[in-house]
Amino acid sequence: MTTCALCHRTAGDGHHLCPLHADEIRGWLAELPRQAEMLAAEFLAPAGGAREGRTGSGRAHSPIPVDLRVLVLLGPGHAVPVGAPEDDTDDTVPIGALLAGWAGHIAYTYPSVHRDRHGTAHTQPCEQAWPARGRDITAWCTWLSAYLPYALTLPAVADLHRQLGRLLDRVRDLTHTTPRDHPQAAPCPSCDSFALARTDGRWHIRCTACGHTLTPEAYDEHAATVLHTHQTTDRTAA
Repeated sequence: MTTCALCHRTAGDGHHLCPLHADEIRGWLAELPRQAEMLAAEFLAPAGGAREGRTGSGRAHSPIPVDLRVLVLLGPGHAVPVGAPEDDTDDTVPIGALLAGWAGHIAYTYPSVHRDRHGTAHTQPCEQAWPARGRDITAWCTWLSAYLPYALTLPAVADLHRQLGRLLDRVRDLTHTTPRDHPQAAPCPSCDSFALARTDGRWHIRCTACGHTLTPEAYDEHAATVLHTHQTTDRTAA
C-alpha cells in the first residue's frame, strides 16, 4: 500500500493518489465539457445587435465584445509533456491544450504490444493518444477518464490533479458555477458529526469535518445501521 502524494491517506496498490483525490479528477473531467459550453455561450456571444448604417471605419456594427480570458481558455495551444525541460505549463494554457498534453504524456508511457511479421511480440509506449470521437474538450476528457486507472500509477498524476484543480477554479470564477454539496442524513462513522455530503459529479461521499470518505454502497449500509439502531433504541425506551 502506498500513501497519497497530496495527503496522508492510503492510496492503494500502486496508486499515487487516494480515492478522494482520484474522484476529484474524475469529477473535474466530467464537469469541464459543460463548463466549456457555458464559457462559449455566455462570453463569446455578441452583446447586442448590429447598428444600422455604416461607421467611418466602414464597419456595419461595433466589434463583438468578448472576454480575452475566455478566448485564451477556449483557443488553440500546445502543451509539452509534463516534466520536460521546455515544460511551460501554467495558468495560461488553453483547456484543450492542457488536456491533450496530459493525454499525450499518459499515452507515451502506456505499454502497447504488437507482433511483427515473424510473430514476435514487442512492447513499447504508444506513439499518440487517439480519442474515439474528435479532438475537442469532451473527447479529451472522455479519453483521460478512461485511462485514469492507469494514470493513477504514475507519479505525475499529482501534477495532473493540481493543474486541473487550478483550471477549474479559473473556469468557475468566470461562469460563477460550482458543483453543489448535498448533505446526507447519517452522521460520519469516523467523527460522528453530521457533516457527510455528496457533491455533484463525485462518486464518494465525504465528511466535510474530518475528510472521511465512503462509497455510496458503504454509506447506504452505514445509514441503514444507524436507522436500525435508532429504531431499536426507541422501541426499548418505549
